[in-house]
Amino acid sequence: METKRKGYIEGLIEQGEHEHQDFKYQITDARKIARSISAFANHSGGHLLVGVKDNGHIVGVSSDEEIYMIEQAAQMYCQPEQQVKFEVFRVGGKNVLKVDIDEAALKPVKAPDDNGHWRTYYRVADENVLATSTHAKVMKRKSSPSPEDVVINLTEKEQLLLDYLQDHGGITLSGYERLAHISFFTAQRTVVKLCEMGIVTFHYHNGQSLLTLTEA
Repeated sequence: METKRKGYIEGLIEQGEHEHQDFKYQITDARKIARSISAFANHSGGHLLVGVKDNGHIVGVSSDEEIYMIEQAAQMYCQPEQQVKFEVFRVGGKNVLKVDIDEAALKPVKAPDDNGHWRTYYRVADENVLATSTHAKVMKRKSSPSPEDVVINLTEKEQLLLDYLQDHGGITLSGYERLAHISFFTAQRTVVKLCEMGIVTFHYHNGQSLLTLTEA
């Protein structure tokens, strides 16, 4: 089908790739595209523009083949299975496929890596990054919270983390372990709790996963 919104796709392309938009020249591997679906679903949703190069040049696609491959990715190579929506636009005599991916209600959404291991991906700026195991646990807890597990009174170690973040801005999980002289599992449990409470959050910067205070 052709869109009646003249210039709509061109307007999206002008924005470039970003947190909620990714360009795909073509789809040749369902497993790889599943990572993009995972990343958007674990974040706040987004869309793919298929038939568009990284530089924004429209090359077009054979929409039926691409749709089949993406459906395979969403249904066979995402755990849990995801639903995506398709819309085909005719631009300059070429087809551009827009694939909408909603934020998942049940997280984390996993996809296979190059070795076939199921991993959790997350969208950061214009990249799909591999989420840490702690971040994946946070996603799971937020998808099915257990209010009885959330304690409002903070422990000394938890307050230590918040004070550090207030003064320094961010810290890695391993950095918090050393700071508080606690084990990985204790640090992870603390971080999951504070993220579920909405006090701290994850921020990916220069390839590192940092804990930061949640902005008010």
